Amino acid sequence: MELLNLARDARVYDLAQPYFVGMPHHPSHPPYLFSMTKKHGDMHSPAGHSSAADAIALGSHVGTHIDGFGHFSCGGLLHGGHVAAEVQSYGGGLTVHTAEHIAPIVRRGVLLDAAGPDGPLAEDVALTGARLAEIAAGQGTAIGAGDVVLIRTGWAQYWEDATRYINAVSGAPSGPGPDLDGARWLSGHGIFAAGSDTVAFERVPAHDMPVHIHLLYESGIHIIEALDLEALARDRVYEFLFVAAPLKLRGGTGAPLRPLALA
Repeated sequence: MELLNLARDARVYDLAQPYFVGMPHHPSHPPYLFSMTKKHGDMHSPAGHSSAADAIALGSHVGTHIDGFGHFSCGGLLHGGHVAAEVQSYGGGLTVHTAEHIAPIVRRGVLLDAAGPDGPLAEDVALTGARLAEIAAGQGTAIGAGDVVLIRTGWAQYWEDATRYINAVSGAPSGPGPDLDGARWLSGHGIFAAGSDTVAFERVPAHDMPVHIHLLYESGIHIIEALDLEALARDRVYEFLFVAAPLKLRGGTGAPLRPLALA
């Protein structure tokens, strides 16, 4: 009952971005597709009522989503030493580190507002460990083991403009985010997951994707991308209960996510 009372009194922040045709997506992943499959009036009952329906297609790393540990490999190996070639197939996906085995997340969440009130960060900003530590200290925010740490760059403000949000240079997105030093600072706190409001949770372009390799492959820390952190930052909510559940995609390397912050 105490938990129910806490939930009843909490403000709920929706941290997911909306899906729509033409929405931003990383060039490595397929776009979001949508169509109505039945409109009202196509069929109707003798009493005059009808129903409508639709169909969607999307990549598992499109929109607000979580990366499983099988999303990246290094030297042919997945996190934990699994040989990637032995645990994957086009038809079945992966057999280890799959999306359906990412349990629902109910954890302490922390926001690090790297953008502040000055607008979105410039595309060439790399967030080092020292910079992240400075932001946390300035907010009076402590980071603990098992936390979900979300970094605001302000780029959620570009979500309705796919060209600006992806900011592709020679086919590769360009934008702000943690560098490897920043990722090591995060992993040094023993966190459960790290997320941001960008299409790629690191300073990009980065040919070798060192932050993804360090967090997913080396450290077993999930990555959450394409979040909407604007309302949290506006209200200066830096600590909250983070609740989210990935779609149970059997064999999936990641999954769409509808994250909520309760504060």
